[in-house]
Amino acid sequence: MKIKIIKENKKDFLDLLLLADEQENMIDKYLERGIMFAIYDNDLKGICVVTRENDRIYELKNIAIYEEFQGYGYGKKLVKYVFEYFKNHCDIMYVGTGDSPLTIPFYKKCGFIESHRISNFFIDNYENPIYECGSQLVDMVYLKKEF
Repeated sequence: MKIKIIKENKKDFLDLLLLADEQENMIDKYLERGIMFAIYDNDLKGICVVTRENDRIYELKNIAIYEEFQGYGYGKKLVKYVFEYFKNHCDIMYVGTGDSPLTIPFYKKCGFIESHRISNFFIDNYENPIYECGSQLVDMVYLKKEF
């Protein structure tokens, strides 16, 4: 298994990016300014994108593992690698997600704790409703990891 930084042709990974962020114009807001990491185990398993938001503050904007490889630890390994990569340059790493029983427990297992919410984020910023586990996503839940 190896993790590589992708510097060019990031849109080639759009199929994966759209698994975690369902609207392309929202991805376009952070993709080019972000650092993209890809995890390979023989072939590509997943990606994540991290952006610098302020001095020593970063945000995990997108993390996606192909559905057939979810549950095998690739996402957790990718997050662990990102933490290690940024540990000397970062005081706080944020991640924003929908209020979902799929994503919030994953991030908590990775060491994030709840920070704050942005009310109606998904309603105000996405053209179509987004559903996860049968519920519409409304608020953006931010979690943080302090270094």
